[in-house]
Amino acid sequence: MRRPALFPDALTHSPALVLGLVMFALAMPAAAQWKWRGADGKIQYSDRPPPADLPEKNILSRPPGFNKPPVVVVTQMDAAASAPASAAVAPSRKPTEAAIDAKRREAQAAAEAQRTAEAAKAAKQQADNCQRARDYARSLDSGVRIARVNAQGERVVLEDDDRAKEAKRTQEVIASDCR
Repeated sequence: MRRPALFPDALTHSPALVLGLVMFALAMPAAAQWKWRGADGKIQYSDRPPPADLPEKNILSRPPGFNKPPVVVVTQMDAAASAPASAAVAPSRKPTEAAIDAKRREAQAAAEAQRTAEAAKAAKQQADNCQRARDYARSLDSGVRIARVNAQGERVVLEDDDRAKEAKRTQEVIASDCR
């Protein structure tokens, strides 16, 4: 009895094995992964390098062949020599800091606009309430009959002492709310 060759037989009778081998071969370049901690604190994986503005301490791993950038050591010089050099080598603001400052200014401007709109709305409502109180006071002073609906749903006309109490209360509201 003749035994057939293992590999050619497996390739012809097992397409899943062939597909698995192809997938494994395609996945090999993906092993070269970058790993870093993003600005939001989450760990990121990619086959491309992290953003250029990412601090070196946040890069957790690199693919083989990518070395860390050289570390530049700054030594302290005497005060006279370091003054002009420090002005020339002043640390520039990172683009992310400028963007954060711009967003902070936008948020402050939006909050200020919202406060201004709320203050204008409150002032308009107060002016409207003041006008209503003055109109009601004029109605009370005019002597026109004023009626209300009681708890039983009946219409009741204000008597003189009730009218005087209402007039006094309305004048207090005008004195406190209308300026």
